[in-house]
Amino acid sequence: MREVWTTSRIRAAEDVVLARTRPGALMRRAAFAVAVHAARMLRQRTGRIAGRHVVLLVGAGNNGGDALWSGAFLRRRGVGVTAVLLAPDRAHPDGLAALRRAGGRVVTADEPSDAPETADLAIDGIVGLAAHGGLRPDAAALVERVAAPILAVDLPSGVEPDTGAVQGPAVTATATVTFGAYKPLHVLSPAAGRCGEVHLIDIGLRSELGGPDLRVLDAADVAARLPLPGAADDKYTQGVPGIAAGSSTYPGAAVLTTGGAVLMKSGMVRYAGSAADVVRARWPEVIATGSLSDAGRVQAWVVGPGLGTASGARETVREVLAAGVPVCADADAVNLLAASPELWDAHDPGTPLVLTPHEREFARLAGDVGEDRVAAVRAAAKRLGAVVLLKGHSTVIADPDGHVLVHYTGRSWPATAGSGDVLSGMLGALLAAGVEPLVAAGCAVWVHDSAAAIAARGAPAPASRMAEAIPAAIRALMR
Repeated sequence: MREVWTTSRIRAAEDVVLARTRPGALMRRAAFAVAVHAARMLRQRTGRIAGRHVVLLVGAGNNGGDALWSGAFLRRRGVGVTAVLLAPDRAHPDGLAALRRAGGRVVTADEPSDAPETADLAIDGIVGLAAHGGLRPDAAALVERVAAPILAVDLPSGVEPDTGAVQGPAVTATATVTFGAYKPLHVLSPAAGRCGEVHLIDIGLRSELGGPDLRVLDAADVAARLPLPGAADDKYTQGVPGIAAGSSTYPGAAVLTTGGAVLMKSGMVRYAGSAADVVRARWPEVIATGSLSDAGRVQAWVVGPGLGTASGARETVREVLAAGVPVCADADAVNLLAASPELWDAHDPGTPLVLTPHEREFARLAGDVGEDRVAAVRAAAKRLGAVVLLKGHSTVIADPDGHVLVHYTGRSWPATAGSGDVLSGMLGALLAAGVEPLVAAGCAVWVHDSAAAIAARGAPAPASRMAEAIPAAIRALMR
């Protein structure tokens, strides 16, 4: 599991570690790691290290110091190094002296130099974690001249460290070396897409950080938490989800939501709604009925996809919320809850509820997301007393206690009609199996994204293909 901390907490931990560390030692350790990764990139790109040329993009402060010290280490391996100083009077003095002692070349940004255009690699040390907003014009102009791959120090300059927002010109890195802990920008869109591969370097902060602010599930986490059937299980013991979805206008939503539940893991799935015949035709193993009262006993409900917002749909949402079992409310159920606050009265606050809006649905329910997706989702989850799953390029999931999971892969294959219906069915299956709601949401999103990638195979694929790929995604996890 990848753990992520906000920059204020990381800086506080750094202060503690710096107080007990020999002056400059921490920076040199970080810079050495940058140099190691820079050398690796040079070898991969050019076949050798010695004789290659690296340009350092150097701003003020410690981030620029890291870049300067890394240049000094690279000089020891026979690399030509040119540092371009954007703020000569505020360049890190020890780093600058070390580079000069090692034989590095130093120029200012307004001096003539072809280093940005001709270098084999650039190291971005323009701004650090304390910076906000896009690059200033002189820095943006310098970055624009760089033709080589860029290795970022801690973060691509110009992105917001805690929100991942990009508010102006910013670096797009081939790789990023970060120190002590992952920061929110490394897992939040759009900044995460500018980081390239992120390499974490241990500089002794972990014992001072405390619990993480965000978590990112990996394949091993999901594999360990998926409830697969055992020798003693039957069709009832695995959890039976109920699906209340679809309408005469959108029968396909019922088929896709039910399919997500069937293929995720369920021993039995029940469907209740006007699309019962269509669902039964596609999924003959499903117990499909026309009304909630005839559906039978379930351990969780999924409600909303394709349901519409008429009075009958409103009553369906009310009945599901009052059923006393965990509920995944998606699509029209979210819209109805936003438009009809009295529906919340049907929900027992002690019963788990997971809301799965996209950004427009979230805005109706809790206000505009804004640039800080994590803060918006965390606040909504606390206010609504529910797990909130905000879908997007970076999916953010929060529970009422403030715990947050983030899922980012940089892929956009799930961005297609019906994809969210499949996800809600998958999530409902895990809720019915007794998986804790935050974890159920995180696992469903992970498998859903993996299934979308398998279905796509490099080209867009419809939601029905994504559903069909769920078993393949689960098999890949269990290898």
